[in-house]
Amino acid sequence: MPIYLQIILLIAAFIVFVVAAMYLTGLGLRRVCFKIIAEMEEAGAYSEKKAIALQDERKNFFRVGTGNLRPKALNLLIADKLVIKTPENKYYLDKEKLAEMKSAIGR
Repeated sequence: MPIYLQIILLIAAFIVFVVAAMYLTGLGLRRVCFKIIAEMEEAGAYSEKKAIALQDERKNFFRVGTGNLRPKALNLLIADKLVIKTPENKYYLDKEKLAEMKSAIGR
């Protein structure tokens, strides 16, 4: 097999690997987001009075990897304004945004 073909195949394999890794990480992040939402729904955290405390940062800074996606998922939910953070560092769900999300998924 010519060297040029080997280089092209190596580059293609690398691109496929990177895309697959990004896709699998996205699936894991989505799963963790749904777990956080389910946990908050189960606790009935729909208002500031019923807000609950959640892990919003890594417990061990030196533990690097994909093992703890929870803080990143929580930040995504906050960025989407689905979860609201109180001044006491507790979190609750926005009912209207949650209903919009559920109707969008149901379509």
